[in-house]
Amino acid sequence: MNNAQSPEDIPKLFVENWNQRRPDLMAALFEEDADFINVVGLWWNNRNDILKAHDYGLKVIFKDSVLSIINLKTKMLSDTSAVVHAKMKLEGQTPIAGEKGGARKTVFSFIVRKKEDGIWWAVSAQNTDIVGGVETYIRTADGSLKPIDYRKK
Repeated sequence: MNNAQSPEDIPKLFVENWNQRRPDLMAALFEEDADFINVVGLWWNNRNDILKAHDYGLKVIFKDSVLSIINLKTKMLSDTSAVVHAKMKLEGQTPIAGEKGGARKTVFSFIVRKKEDGIWWAVSAQNTDIVGGVETYIRTADGSLKPIDYRKK
């Protein structure tokens, strides 16, 4: 059930439901045909796919994780639409191949709109990893992405 009364409620409820392992309630924040793009560019095109991806993620990749909001910024586009940026911290990602994941920081961008009943809904979301000390990536000869900073010679 979605009970978002303000644009900022969308990321707040997303985090609350993440930490309660409720992908159904996370997905319920999104319109039926919403888009969600994750940190590696996987793109889900509807609420059901958003639900399935987060159900899997919370059971396998992030089963012991904690998500928290560091900062929120809302830009109202009209009385019924807004962009909400949320800087978040993720801790406790599931270790793999002997590597214990450290804390990650990301920026979520939520496009939200208010319906006639006064409830705010996510139309689109994109999650971007924050990679400190670099400007961009470059594709290497072996096809992998390497973080780089052109300011460093």
